[in-house]
Amino acid sequence: MSTRAEQLYGTDELEPTPLRLAIGPLSFELVNGNVRAIRVGGTEVLRGIQYLVRDRDWGTLSPAITDLAVTEHGDRITITYRASVRDPDGARLDYQATIHATGTSLEFAVEAAAQDDFTTNRLGFCVLHPAGLAGAPLTVEHGDGSIERSAFPTLIEPWQPFTDIRALIHRQDGATIACRLDGDTFEMEDQRNWSDASYKTYVRPLARPWPYMVPAGTADRQSVTIAIEGSLSPAAQASGPVTIALDNPVGAMPRIGLVVTAAQAAATLAEAEALRSIAPQDLLLTFEAHAGHGAAEMQALAEARIVDARITLECVVAAAGDLDAELGTIAELVGDAGLELDAISIFPAPDLQSTPPGSEWPACPPLEQVYAAARRAFPGVTLGGGMFGYFTELNRKRPPLAPLDYVTHATCPIVHAADDRSVMQTLEAIPHIVRSARAIIGDKPYRLGPSTIGMRQNPYGSRTMDNPDRRRIPMAQADPRQDGRFAAAWTLGYVAASEAAGLDTLTLGALTGPFGLLGDDGPRPVFATVKELAALAGSPRRACRSSAPDRVLAVATDRAVLLANLTAEPCEVRIDGTARRLTLGAYETANVSVA
Repeated sequence: MSTRAEQLYGTDELEPTPLRLAIGPLSFELVNGNVRAIRVGGTEVLRGIQYLVRDRDWGTLSPAITDLAVTEHGDRITITYRASVRDPDGARLDYQATIHATGTSLEFAVEAAAQDDFTTNRLGFCVLHPAGLAGAPLTVEHGDGSIERSAFPTLIEPWQPFTDIRALIHRQDGATIACRLDGDTFEMEDQRNWSDASYKTYVRPLARPWPYMVPAGTADRQSVTIAIEGSLSPAAQASGPVTIALDNPVGAMPRIGLVVTAAQAAATLAEAEALRSIAPQDLLLTFEAHAGHGAAEMQALAEARIVDARITLECVVAAAGDLDAELGTIAELVGDAGLELDAISIFPAPDLQSTPPGSEWPACPPLEQVYAAARRAFPGVTLGGGMFGYFTELNRKRPPLAPLDYVTHATCPIVHAADDRSVMQTLEAIPHIVRSARAIIGDKPYRLGPSTIGMRQNPYGSRTMDNPDRRRIPMAQADPRQDGRFAAAWTLGYVAASEAAGLDTLTLGALTGPFGLLGDDGPRPVFATVKELAALAGSPRRACRSSAPDRVLAVATDRAVLLANLTAEPCEVRIDGTARRLTLGAYETANVSVA
């Protein structure tokens, strides 16, 4: 029998146990040398203070920590440790960290020294303010001493909302929380772009060159200091069952789609019965013309059409020459393969790579020209556009809406962090993403996905990260949790979190492969969840309100409620207005009839 860890996470590897510390009203956790979940009176005021080292592909280097010591002196806690990281070329950087905490303050200071010429995209502190502060008043002190009075953005900002930051001061439930940053130039990005549920203030402006080299022998000192004035009302402690309240109608349940790549087409065909049992309403066929896909790949995709579903070809084109010639060739391949399309999404290859603030946009034909050529090549076929990648890219390069019949993008929860808590917390950002997307696209039909835990394409580097040891690492294509109950709970939570989007279609991975509903040993737990969602597609949907959305989320129609426990512990749930009361196991999903 598999272990409990394998059942939940698809791997026996356990995450490090946080060191939980408290002094007076202040509490926080120490995980891998970084500070998380900073709370005052039980209320989270900062999501984290992290000292991070990124490699040239924005991968996060994992530090080897030694000499960790924690001492308590009455009204003060002091933590010290040493750490060392190596870049992919083997160059080493060492640092020493000191954390001082009292009931009203926390200081995190690091002194780093490069032992070799060290290549990095970022070296230093990131401070995370929780996404729940959206719209809250914020005072920004800049490097020149000037003061800006503003607020945390409500809609997701495509670019940095604040630059040249020396301090951030916000009010929260009657308390004032001041965060001072020293040692370098800091700026903020709206990390909800990537479905992180936070605003991230980080070191070294993106307008500066990267990657960059830290010469051997170079020392760097940075610090973050938090000061708290006033007191927060004690946070309500979780007790009793989580209540799910069923509210007014909110449109219909979205169509459920699955993606099929040319590489996975044969495997999908071999599992035809499993695909028919799910009965998805959409198949999203991926054709990468820019990467040399041709007749063989198109034929493989055509043969994978084995269910009565809407067929959409998502096509990445080189867009480096004659658009009519390129798209005309693709249309010929579609015809030769006997593939009847209901829709086609067109993405120019230059848009596969993200263009950060301050960087030069790559050469790319105007999207109006790309879409016009697609119309000529595929007359009468529903046309979509947007981004093959994530909301970040859609937000920064907004497509012209007039030529399009629908807009699409994907999401990925492991761009910046891949621990279990961070991945589940990304569900907090999904309502912000769909609200911001609707502000861009208006009432255009909205197709979201494919959205899975694993990353199918890396817009921020040259590759997705290899993961042969099946660990929890950012930007990995293969994530072990796809095999466990964790993925089922996260997937159902994602559907719940996107409730307000008015989605036409939600694509939730693939049948086979790293994003598959099927694993080496048969159906993964997420298989049953997606099958249930597909069965509800088109049904009138009811709004759901959870009394503890960080623990349980729900999706409801007039005849069923689907519940997801987002935690590693059993949870009792009550459905308001009914006599239903049940206990969900760790990361468990349940389908409850309300008829």
